[in-house]
Amino acid sequence: MKKALVVDDTKNIRTLLSIYLELNNFEVLMATNGHEALLLIDTEPVDLIFLDIKMPEMSGTEVLKRIRAKGITAPVIIMTAFATVKNAVDCTKLGAITYLQKPFSTDKIKTILNEMNTEEDIYPKDIEYQIMTVKYLIAKNNLEKALDTLKVVLSIDPNIPEIYELISIVYSKQGEIRKSDIFHNMSKQWE
Repeated sequence: MKKALVVDDTKNIRTLLSIYLELNNFEVLMATNGHEALLLIDTEPVDLIFLDIKMPEMSGTEVLKRIRAKGITAPVIIMTAFATVKNAVDCTKLGAITYLQKPFSTDKIKTILNEMNTEEDIYPKDIEYQIMTVKYLIAKNNLEKALDTLKVVLSIDPNIPEIYELISIVYSKQGEIRKSDIFHNMSKQWE
């Protein structure tokens, strides 16, 4: 059984996610703050992490940095009521695969889990193959699938500039110029 870690200082959010994840065959671990989360991760391997950005004592961004510093590559879904460009950039660099905007519904959780399961079933974790697949999807104008695949690749290795540039291209083709510019600039940070 896969394990999911839910890190949030709000009891209702932890309860909602816990119930939904358990109904979808996850064993759920819960933490009310970053320190608890890091202690749990040291003792329990996890397959998926739902992480709140704004928590007392230690921010979700700091928790994410420490998780990645430990070499843990589990997909991380950031939860926030206050999405900012800076948080998006910081968390994407660290390999967060998506944002879950609060308040959220179980439909949104279902969509995220379905996207992740589809990607794991279809694509091996060979990054070069996935990048080649993304380029094909972009050429065929299958932009949603390309973006979903790029999020998975980003969660595996957030340090490949080409991934950010490809995300920029997808957003540009979708007409989301602001997002395109953000990811284009991120790709240039490695030069």
